[in-house]
Amino acid sequence: MHTKNIITAGKKTTEAKKALIMIHGRGGSAEDILTLANYLNVKDYALLAPQATGHTWYPYSFLMPPAQNEPWLSSALSVLKEVVDDVVADGIAAENIYFLGFSQGACLTLEFITRNAAKYGGTVAFTGGLIGDQLYPENYSGNFNGSPVFIGTSNPDPHVPVDRVKATEKVLKDMGADITVNVYNNMGHTISQEEINWANQLVFK
Repeated sequence: MHTKNIITAGKKTTEAKKALIMIHGRGGSAEDILTLANYLNVKDYALLAPQATGHTWYPYSFLMPPAQNEPWLSSALSVLKEVVDDVVADGIAAENIYFLGFSQGACLTLEFITRNAAKYGGTVAFTGGLIGDQLYPENYSGNFNGSPVFIGTSNPDPHVPVDRVKATEKVLKDMGADITVNVYNNMGHTISQEEINWANQLVFK
């Protein structure tokens, strides 16, 4: 399973008013995803990036039945829960906690916030959707109370179908998220400057 290994940057959680939890993709690293902060309006934030054991959060595609990605998926979700609990314990309220993920990390981020919906500061998912061979509404709980969510993705994307992104949008909207989804034709499996601009405008404002 995943060991709790958190790389930090920015302000200390005990000194910052806001925290951003950054989730890397398959084959990536906490250090990699932290470099994105250089392009975001987060200079006063505490930055926390968990490192997946073996550089992957779960072994198979996010579109497989969840049981096939166990016990790694549950372990990854529990790591995120621990990070959030630690940030709250250091005095930062949920409404000042932000999330960002790319690819596999975006899928994990969206799955986590939808299972634990609350009025967070906001969420940015660069190429991601809710996890499973289908959506499992019984796993989702809470209300986002207008928390902003931005999802950007390519059409097509080799890993994340646009129809899953759209289905994810509907679930989050129904749970009270103020969600914006941008689909870019033939962008490729990457993060664009335009997506970063939208993230700053909608979430890190």
